[in-house]
Amino acid sequence: MYSVFVNDKPIILTTIVEKESGFKNYLLETVQIGKVIKELNTTSLKAVRLIHKNPNKLLKKFLKLLPNVVAGGGKVYNDAGEILFIYRNDKWDLPKGKAESYETIEETALREVAEETGVAGLKIVKPIETTYHIFKRNGKHKIKITYWFEMKTSFTGKLYPQENEGITKVSWLNQEESKKALENSYANIRLLL
Repeated sequence: MYSVFVNDKPIILTTIVEKESGFKNYLLETVQIGKVIKELNTTSLKAVRLIHKNPNKLLKKFLKLLPNVVAGGGKVYNDAGEILFIYRNDKWDLPKGKAESYETIEETALREVAEETGVAGLKIVKPIETTYHIFKRNGKHKIKITYWFEMKTSFTGKLYPQENEGITKVSWLNQEESKKALENSYANIRLLL
């Protein structure tokens, strides 16, 4: 099972048909994805479930419905155990960005975190979840596939928000502050924490 977010509402990719209650079922093979996105954005539906009989083909078939944008990002810890957050579009988020064709996804994640925050000395500890969300650019919907990595740094220097990317603040947040920030964040970011 996979969750793909349209704002904070999930499109759940599954093999199981359940009785509809606050959500709708559609067959993945015949779904009109534009209609589903519109329904999630304009109705009180809490979710949509796209059903396919083969669990191994769920994600692959779904990703063919819209153009894909691949990104890499980091859940970064400092020596005090605080997590690095960015503030953009009036929401708390984790640093991430679009992959360049010449990079590995790990290189993308390290570069984007450094560019968006000014943090140096980043080291990848391990890969964590991959998240999926649908966004709209220039009137067209796309699926962003973000590969996330847990990272560590001993950096204690000044943080620099990448303002040309709309980032207005970069902060190290402790456990309590992180919980509060997640109240004003995105569903896919809450999955990572």
